[in-house]
Order: sequence, then structure tokens, then C-alpha cells
Amino acid sequence: MRHRVDGRKLGRSTEHRLALYRNLVTSFLNYEKIVTTEAKAKEMRGMAEKIITLGKEGSLASRRRVAAFVTDKKVISKVFDELATTYANRSGGYTRLVKLGPRQGDNAPMIQVELVK
Repeated sequence: MRHRVDGRKLGRSTEHRLALYRNLVTSFLNYEKIVTTEAKAKEMRGMAEKIITLGKEGSLASRRRVAAFVTDKKVISKVFDELATTYANRSGGYTRLVKLGPRQGDNAPMIQVELVK
């Protein structure tokens, strides 16, 4: 039974999976829109929203927490300068998932993840 077991393994080792999430979140915050599989998008969504919430706090501790996860310094400054002011009056729900249909090669369900404006 899988009671209280959270998260997806995605067929990867722990280190590989965490690196995948870090890269997905960094790319998503940089481009504000990415296309990925449904499972990856649903896992990445909560992490991206937590990063934006930390950006809204604006403290040094939250900046260090974001820097520990996001791999690009330009994206870190974008989170604290642009995205924090954009979502200052919004209390969560910064992302939107749009289903695109199956991928041509392996029929995997694809989703576009985008920031809500």
C-alpha cells in the first residue's frame, strides 16, 4: 500500500530526479513557459510556486533558499525583482497547466506550464 507516500520517482535515482526538478524550475522561471510531460509538470509545479512565494518574502534567508535550488543567478534576481512585484497581491496559484495532447514518439501526455498573468 502507498499510504502517505508523496511524490513521483519518474524512473530516476534521487540525485538525477532532484537535478531534473532544479533544471525544470530554473528554465520555467526563466522563460515563464515550458512544455514537458504531465508527470514532470505536476511535480515541478509546487516547487516553482514555493520559489515565487519565497521571492515575495524578499528576505536574505529566502534569497539564500532560492539560490540553493535555482541554478542561474539571473533567474534568482528575476524572481525577487520582477515576479515578486507581479504576484504581490496574489496569494498562490501562480502557474497554469494546459494539456497539449500526446507526444508523437511515445504517446506521453504533454503539458504546457505557464505563469498566470
